[in-house]
Amino acid sequence: MEMDVCWKEYFRDDARYADVINGIGCGGQRLVEAKDLQEADSQTVFGKWYKVLGKGGRVRIRDVIRKVAFGVNFAIIGFENQEMVDYSMPLRCMVYDAGEYEKQAGKIRKKLRKQKGLRAEEYLYGFSKNSRLYPVVTFILYGGKAPWDGPESLHDMLDWTDVPEKLKRFVSDYPIHVVKIREFENTDVFKTDVKQVFDFIRCSGDRRTLAELVQNDKNFQSMEEDAYEVVTQYVKADELIQVKDEYRGKDGKINMCQALKELIEEGREEGRAEGRTSGLADGRKEATRNIVIRMVKKGKADEEIMELTECSAELIWEIRSSMTE
Repeated sequence: MEMDVCWKEYFRDDARYADVINGIGCGGQRLVEAKDLQEADSQTVFGKWYKVLGKGGRVRIRDVIRKVAFGVNFAIIGFENQEMVDYSMPLRCMVYDAGEYEKQAGKIRKKLRKQKGLRAEEYLYGFSKNSRLYPVVTFILYGGKAPWDGPESLHDMLDWTDVPEKLKRFVSDYPIHVVKIREFENTDVFKTDVKQVFDFIRCSGDRRTLAELVQNDKNFQSMEEDAYEVVTQYVKADELIQVKDEYRGKDGKINMCQALKELIEEGREEGRAEGRTSGLADGRKEATRNIVIRMVKKGKADEEIMELTECSAELIWEIRSSMTE
């Protein structure tokens, strides 16, 4: 499954969705439960604005979104899942959120204009003095390997060359909320397997650290299949994807701990075998290069190759580059 599909399936579970809202949006306080969430339309009405202006329609689809109850009130909270930096993210989120507000306003207009005794301006604009919109929030869940170096507000995207500083304060800003998963260390704020998913992605760049994490957290011994799918797809761990069914228990859950442990052991044995057959004692550098070439051809990840052969990242890059010429 593609990554977006994996995340959408994963967050169909309202307990996980509520967990992220609590952990990130509410400072770890348990203010939202699964029962407080309702399905919401993932399409924005941005396209309708274009149709009204005679420019054709454009429909934008959010990744996942819910209507969340807070006492007698609601908020609309969406998640956008990112593997790469989107340098237009503030503009994109602003359009998403504005679309949600316009969607609500459309319903208010339709209902209000059915009422009698409206003032002229209320009927004309479809809004009364007491009309209110539900708050809209978008969280960007970023798990890419590269540090997020994109803008985090609309002001970061604007060209301010020669624009007077006094005028700048009149230009409306639009900040966004980027959750950098690989830098998110306080995962104890989560009470579902969101903690394990965030931890796995955060530690995936170092095979030893990842192995320690999985061994020390018993929850990895019995992972829900959709959680397993998210982490293995996200870190491109093809080997773990392929052996999934071998480590499935009678309850349908998967033992990530055992799968990763045996995979690492197999990799070490393969590395030792490659070393023995290449005559490392006679020419270690050349033999190491040959081992790396074989492992690259087999589709091994750079981190795994470096761990098993103790070679440099530069050597792997050089070999990969020569193979694509």
